[in-house]
Amino acid sequence: MRLFPKNRDLNRPTREVELSVDASDLRQRIEDVHVRLDHFLAARLEWRSRSSIQGLIKSGHLFVDAATPEHPRGTGELVCELRPGRKLRHGSRVVVKIPEDAPVTGIVAAAPDVDVLFEDASALVVDKPPLMAVHPSGRYLSDTLIQRVHARFDYLKLHRDMRPRLCHRLDRETSGLVLIGKEPAAHAELMRQFEAREVAKEYLAIVHGAPERDAGVIDLAIGPARASQVELKMAVLADGQPALTEWNVVSRHLKPGGERTLLACRPHTGRQHQIRVHLEALGYPIVGDKLYGHDESCFQRAADDELSARDRELLELPRQALHNHRLEFTSPASGERVRVESPLARDLALYLADR
Repeated sequence: MRLFPKNRDLNRPTREVELSVDASDLRQRIEDVHVRLDHFLAARLEWRSRSSIQGLIKSGHLFVDAATPEHPRGTGELVCELRPGRKLRHGSRVVVKIPEDAPVTGIVAAAPDVDVLFEDASALVVDKPPLMAVHPSGRYLSDTLIQRVHARFDYLKLHRDMRPRLCHRLDRETSGLVLIGKEPAAHAELMRQFEAREVAKEYLAIVHGAPERDAGVIDLAIGPARASQVELKMAVLADGQPALTEWNVVSRHLKPGGERTLLACRPHTGRQHQIRVHLEALGYPIVGDKLYGHDESCFQRAADDELSARDRELLELPRQALHNHRLEFTSPASGERVRVESPLARDLALYLADR
């Protein structure tokens, strides 16, 4: 489901989110859909706490075009809705107006720092810090990676359709390499390479435990975790999409509280959360991962900014210990194969050294 307009200006804070109530998203029959407004929003706007969602509703920032038996796609008129418990049918449309004074994360400086590891006429490869969103969404509307790139290279003066675009994404907590197409034709070619699995990627992950072998292959299909209350969570499923990950041990560390291992992981498919799901299935979840390897309520508490001291102790790190270490692709400009590497992020290297 798209929450933001496809061609929005990534350099401006988003002030409106539009959603539709769809029976297939809720995994229900059309006639069975009668979902509370606050519950619907809590499942879609996962970056907001339940209390903040109710506050948005009660303060007049929610507008609904409600579907009815007579108007199964709504009337086309948005009406301010102040009731968190308002029931919605399939086909209803919901618009969230983000308050003008809503806090955003950070401000883009006049010359923001962005670490460029490769550049030619067609592509950029930048090194994303941990805990930075790659593009504006949710509570992270400012100081995102793509905004830094646009500002650093003065791309703000270009028409937005001509500005560089991400070729792939990393989770906010994941650090490392991000490939960017500098103009539309180059972006299209790089996206083709991703879809054709011509782009090679290698991640470094710090995991709990110590694999008995030094290398292996995980060949387990992945799909939505149907039993989970977290909609974005994935799981190993017999009827999921094929997913293949190669791994090998880089180093082993005997630490207080148990062994930790640094693994190099090479995904041959691009499923959502593939490395995180596969390593958990192998019995070696990633250190700091709030969704895999722990009770998923930890993820919800983190989203609500309610992590306990015990949660933080168990997580060991404020973010998941995953780093995109290597990218290989063919430059659309030169036709030559390009290999770019980023060393393990400093916070993860210090974690291994200090424990």
